[in-house]
Amino acid sequence: MFTGIIEALGQVNEFVLREKEWRLRISCPALDFSDVKLGDSIAVNGCCLTVTDFNKLGDKAGFCADVSNESIGLTTFQYLKPGAKVNLEKALTPQTRLGGHLVSGHVDGVGEIISLADDGGSWRIEVRVPDGLAKYIAQKGSVCIDGTSLTVNAVSGAVFGVNIIPHTQQATIIHTYKVGHKVNIEVDLISRYLERLVLGDRAAQPSSASGLTPAFLAEHGFT
Repeated sequence: MFTGIIEALGQVNEFVLREKEWRLRISCPALDFSDVKLGDSIAVNGCCLTVTDFNKLGDKAGFCADVSNESIGLTTFQYLKPGAKVNLEKALTPQTRLGGHLVSGHVDGVGEIISLADDGGSWRIEVRVPDGLAKYIAQKGSVCIDGTSLTVNAVSGAVFGVNIIPHTQQATIIHTYKVGHKVNIEVDLISRYLERLVLGDRAAQPSSASGLTPAFLAEHGFT
């Protein structure tokens, strides 16, 4: 589990296919690796990865992780190239301050930046998500963009808006965003479970027959 509070920026040194999985090598001298051991989890742009080795670029100046084909297909890793900057966060501990919200590091889909506008010293960013994720995003709810915990300011269909303060811009890769940029999206954990709870016994049916529909909600008094 993570909090969505980015600890450091890393740089991709290598991203290559080895046998059936991809090997990702990231350098990050700014991240404290003193409490990280092999097998621990680090979120890279919001995607939970397992540390499989440490870079030999000084004293644990970075780490390696294996990335499955499934993760490649479901995240922006498919666009990742050597030299790219990435957001990094170590897994939380019982003593960690929960400054953001509970984040699993399991990316739900890829969104696209459709607008950026100055708002004083902050940025207003609009993101379009796949239609299937729109129902999980609510105004003043939480969302994770490339591993960064943010509050949703507005929602219109499959588009939502967030406000990015100057500190968050500079402490994350958000300052590199442009219109058309692809981002990893993780919706709030509560919204996922709420959908299943509302379905009740119907949740045990095959997925093709168990989704929430307007008729189902009306029948059970939700609309």
